[in-house]
Amino acid sequence: MKNKTILQGLILFLSFFGMWFALSNIDFVSIFKIKERTSKVENKIGDLIWDDVAHTENIVTNDSVTKLLDKLIKPICEANKINFDSLKIHIVKKDDINAFALPNNHLVVYTGLILNCKKQEALQGVLSHEIAHIEQNHVMKKLSKEIGLTLIFEATSGGKEGQILKEIFKILSSTAYERSLEKEADLTAVDYLLKTNINPEPMADFMYELAQNNGTMIGFSWISSHPDSEERAKYILDYIKGKKYSKTQILIQSEWKLFQNKIKNLD
Repeated sequence: MKNKTILQGLILFLSFFGMWFALSNIDFVSIFKIKERTSKVENKIGDLIWDDVAHTENIVTNDSVTKLLDKLIKPICEANKINFDSLKIHIVKKDDINAFALPNNHLVVYTGLILNCKKQEALQGVLSHEIAHIEQNHVMKKLSKEIGLTLIFEATSGGKEGQILKEIFKILSSTAYERSLEKEADLTAVDYLLKTNINPEPMADFMYELAQNNGTMIGFSWISSHPDSEERAKYILDYIKGKKYSKTQILIQSEWKLFQNKIKNLD
């Protein structure tokens, strides 16, 4: 019994010593510096990509349009304690049905998406999905996995930054995140809507509708970069089954139609 107690004490001591030795050899200063550097690079990459987009695409700056989109998004942020002012929301006049997140909290919305959402809740669901990618740091996780930290750092310094930035833009605007991250963004978006008392069903309906029409219509960028949309629509509906929520509409119907008409009549 005595020998057993001594052995247990020795094992405990060795375990503690081993853990202390391992921790003492971790270069926490370097780790935190890398994290800080990555954050700065993320901000710079996002701004550089957006600057390029702003010079090559038709950006909507009409206040009467941008304020209506803000009005749809802001209550979701407030209900979920998301800093609305930290989001950089941009509307691009383009027929593609698309929205995507860029580094440094840039959220890009194509007019084709707004016009093809029959209900405002569907648009809010898609944008909540992209906000979830931002909030869960999925954007940098995706880039780190697909192109690596070395190339991410090179994107802000060196001779090939333009080429790398174009590749990053292509990845983020037209390819899917890995399945687990997409599901996390879907269900986080549903939680955002539920907390705002917005009906998540139109989000699922929109996914299902696009999945059915994909291939028969052009410009389905969002659905093309988010495969298995029919399956995702089903698990969204399963997730909300039995949950109670009021079905608040942020814009009255005439405002929603006005918003879409303004988009349709943009120069």
